Amino acid sequence: MAGIGKTAPEFEDLLPVMAEKLGGEGLMRELSNGFKMLMDKDKGVITVESLKRNAAVLGLQDLRHDELVSMVKEGDTDGDGALNEMEFCVLMFRLSPGLMEESQLLLEEILQDDLNSSAFY
Repeated sequence: MAGIGKTAPEFEDLLPVMAEKLGGEGLMRELSNGFKMLMDKDKGVITVESLKRNAAVLGLQDLRHDELVSMVKEGDTDGDGALNEMEFCVLMFRLSPGLMEESQLLLEEILQDDLNSSAFY
């Protein structure tokens, strides 16, 4: 009997794989497509209601209402109770440990290069 004793399915972070295969522009295009699938077509933003309606697309149909509210709240930086496209993209990056680690390493490398090139003699 498969599945007995299991709790929630394990999260698989696919964004780094997508980024590697699609490149930066391709990944942003895919995130934009994801946003359009989840958004409320009349309002042009992702609301808790539109997320709930479309949650099955992401395999999130089992999330409770309060979990969906928390998800939107997590990414809602302007406090309007919804996610615009930029907030959605930023949230997807924040929820991706692999991309955040890559971004941190890239930032550190850029900063180190800047420090080395502007060293005082």
